[in-house]
Amino acid sequence: MQKLTNKEEEVMQILWKLEKAFVKEIMAEIKEDQPHYNTLSTIVRILEEKGFVGHTAFGNSHQYYPIVALEDYRKRFMTTAIDNYFDSSYKNLVSFFAKEEKISADELREILDMIEKKK
Repeated sequence: MQKLTNKEEEVMQILWKLEKAFVKEIMAEIKEDQPHYNTLSTIVRILEEKGFVGHTAFGNSHQYYPIVALEDYRKRFMTTAIDNYFDSSYKNLVSFFAKEEKISADELREILDMIEKKK
């Protein structure tokens, strides 16, 4: 699975949310730094070339839909991030968020409960 650019990821987030959409519908969902219609159309076609998106033709228009599931991309993205930035250690990941005060003690207890219930 190829890495996506920030704009490609933004488009994929929209397609995962909408499930299927024409370029104009994707455009309507972009709130900041809205690209030109032709630029967005090119991004969607690149996503199709990369195997992330498929389309159904309606005359000259194409309705696009995600081929790669959000969960599959999330797993790949998180695995890569943990490998590259936290030495493949989930402990380092959780420690980072604890030090940055991005996770509370209650949330850590909830995570521990989830782990213990799986045993």
